[in-house]
Amino acid sequence: MKLLFAGKVFALVSIVLSQSLWAGQAPGSSLDPDIPISHHDRVYAAEEFSNTVSIIDPADNRLIGVIRLGDPAPANFSPLYRGQVLVHGMGFSPDHHTLAVVSIGSNSVSFIDTQTNAVKHITYVGRSPHEAFFTPDGREVWITVRGENYVSVLDGSTFEEKTRISVPNGPGMQIFSPDGKYGYVCSSFNPETDIFSVTDHKLVGKLTQASPFCPNIAATPDGKQVWFTLKDTGKTQVFAATPPFALIKTLDTGPITNHVNFVRNSKGMFAYITVGGLNQVKVFRTDNFKQVATIPVGDLPHGIWPSGDGSMIYVGLENADAMLAIDTSTNKVVATIPIGQAPQAVAYVPNAVPQGDGTQNTEPLGVAGQVTHLSLISTRGSEAQPVAPTTVALFDQGLVQVLEASVTDLQPKHAYVLSLAEHPDGSGNLEALATFTTNPAGAAIVNAIGQIRQVVAPDKVNAGGERRYLVVLPKMGAQTGAPEQIQAP
Repeated sequence: MKLLFAGKVFALVSIVLSQSLWAGQAPGSSLDPDIPISHHDRVYAAEEFSNTVSIIDPADNRLIGVIRLGDPAPANFSPLYRGQVLVHGMGFSPDHHTLAVVSIGSNSVSFIDTQTNAVKHITYVGRSPHEAFFTPDGREVWITVRGENYVSVLDGSTFEEKTRISVPNGPGMQIFSPDGKYGYVCSSFNPETDIFSVTDHKLVGKLTQASPFCPNIAATPDGKQVWFTLKDTGKTQVFAATPPFALIKTLDTGPITNHVNFVRNSKGMFAYITVGGLNQVKVFRTDNFKQVATIPVGDLPHGIWPSGDGSMIYVGLENADAMLAIDTSTNKVVATIPIGQAPQAVAYVPNAVPQGDGTQNTEPLGVAGQVTHLSLISTRGSEAQPVAPTTVALFDQGLVQVLEASVTDLQPKHAYVLSLAEHPDGSGNLEALATFTTNPAGAAIVNAIGQIRQVVAPDKVNAGGERRYLVVLPKMGAQTGAPEQIQAP
């Protein structure tokens, strides 16, 4: 009997220890319990060109609808326009019932009730805010104001600004240690990450970034590491989450490295990183930093977030208007869900809808789901790049389209022109759409607006029969060189 009792105790202890070891997904603590996927959970995407937030039920990977925060162009050019512009960043409250959505063009944070999908408050902050996150105790919301030199700190209940934390110009994003002790703020304009004490907003540490442009930062659930991405140089860096905040590792992850997040399971803890220029998600162990998987995902992966139990991770495809569900046990894509235009930040919120179906105040995709996809290929031959190095999305705004090109495989730090050419090989008369300079990784995100689809998409050529072709050429003063990328047939 004693042996039987001891065996039962040992089995119970083993179960508790194993649950504790595997539990806790970002941004929470490893001590938190896992939350199995259910119809109460929601996956959200902030969509920059349709000015919408898409809502997905992860239990069946179904789009519920969108929350429309603003209108597409050119309606939002009006001086009387009151909606939001360039919906981009996203965070949520510790009780999982409030979504904080940043619009960089209208300098706002919209606070949305996850049960009703209703906007309950809008706070306007400084120029070009980027991301908003609640502190783990829910008392404050920190917003990186990337167009200025501070973090705007809001009261977590009233959503009114209470103070500002001075940082180097261009703070990119902030995240908190799972215990709520530290706030980590990386920069998009300066090669410096600052660490603050959350209780008194005092600077307690600094770290030199390998390059200036950090778009995303995340802390591991065990509270030991902080990872941040560098979009300009295609690197990801890891530093210790506690003093002296020493740099641990620098990884070469690829051009247009976007977001990073974590999954804990029975095999360990893993960092998932979206790499836009390669159209991949790369997976690394956090103990020895070995890359263990490369997942092909589609055009320009951006935001990424794990489910409450880590069994799935969700990825927004910026140039494909889609959300992918990846099974983390196999690292395979298991679902593709159509969503709005140019998804940026992604958030998975367990128990976001405690009751009912949570469909109130939503709309169908409508024009937000209309997009034309093209690609450009190198004139150097297919051997230079096994896949098309540049993907192009033409997001329909009604009368016009917003063009977004994810350009790679060019000379680093060189000036180029994206143009319309008269002939498929890039020759003949040229009409410039946008000039740009590549980053140190030879990549760039290029935007233009106009009636572009009508002349470049084979099935959309206008009634006059005019046809033009997208081309990328090097810029040499007032002149251009020979085409380096041309529109794929």
